[in-house]
Amino acid sequence: MDAPGRASTDRLARVLHMLRMSGTFYCQAELSEPWALQMPAIADSVSFHVVTAGTCLLRVADRPPVELRAGDLALVPRGLGHDLLSDLDSGPGPRVDLLPQEYLSPRYSVLRYGGSGRTAQLICGIVSFDDPAARELMRTLPTVLSISGDSPAAASSVRDTLRLMAGELVRPQPGGEAVATRLADILVVQAIRAWIAEGEQPAAGWLRGIRDERIGLALEAIHAEPGREWNLERLAQVAAMSRSSFSVRFTETVGESPMAYLARWRMSIAESRLRREHVTAAGLATQLGYRSEAAFNRAFTRIVGRTPGSVARDEVPGP
Repeated sequence: MDAPGRASTDRLARVLHMLRMSGTFYCQAELSEPWALQMPAIADSVSFHVVTAGTCLLRVADRPPVELRAGDLALVPRGLGHDLLSDLDSGPGPRVDLLPQEYLSPRYSVLRYGGSGRTAQLICGIVSFDDPAARELMRTLPTVLSISGDSPAAASSVRDTLRLMAGELVRPQPGGEAVATRLADILVVQAIRAWIAEGEQPAAGWLRGIRDERIGLALEAIHAEPGREWNLERLAQVAAMSRSSFSVRFTETVGESPMAYLARWRMSIAESRLRREHVTAAGLATQLGYRSEAAFNRAFTRIVGRTPGSVARDEVPGP
């Protein structure tokens, strides 16, 4: 496989530039030992935790816990439930969203909890996303992505972002929540960028594909024109490869075949639009390259697990 070059770096930069989150909630936590908290699973979300003083452990399911020290940043990018603990003997704890908190705004709270021992301070956030690119990126990242506060790639930039975020939240102004949400976008991007800068290699998936010199060209073409009448031969031409070589390399890099990825990307776009807009299945079928509404409905139900109509009824707000 070709080593990542300038073109793949620029491609990744464009993806990160367009990354958008929504529905952010922040909590400033002051936690005294012994303490333990459960963070509930929330679909299509990423949780982030920054330790500003003291230490803590972050544990996801049965995986070994990750120790976080002052200045460290951790992401749990797949909406998984997880625990924060002062030590391994302190769990399990209560769900954090069920504890009494001081709400400084509808999206920002202060939590004081625990015993009478040493205190740890954290800034925690939950960021939702409905953007297809964000969904694909989060699928590729590790279960826990942790960045040391000593990392040259992250230390000063993360601190600057957190300082700006705290200013927007503590002193609410018009548009402050929108600014804080964009700052959360930046914080997530900084963490991903630092993770990559430290030489971490993503597993097979979208991020690895975007960074591949040839497969990245095909992915970018699919993203730019999802409704085009793509087939294996046309995508291989974009990547300047033979059909057989392209198919093998795409599958090894992305983790699924080119046509399977194309179908899932189209349905990810369709699901996002059904959640946010008043669109019809017939309109989406035409825009996304399906010959009939029935064919689109079958593909959507197979990939998403629900009908287009049920998603639209549940999610689209009224006029």
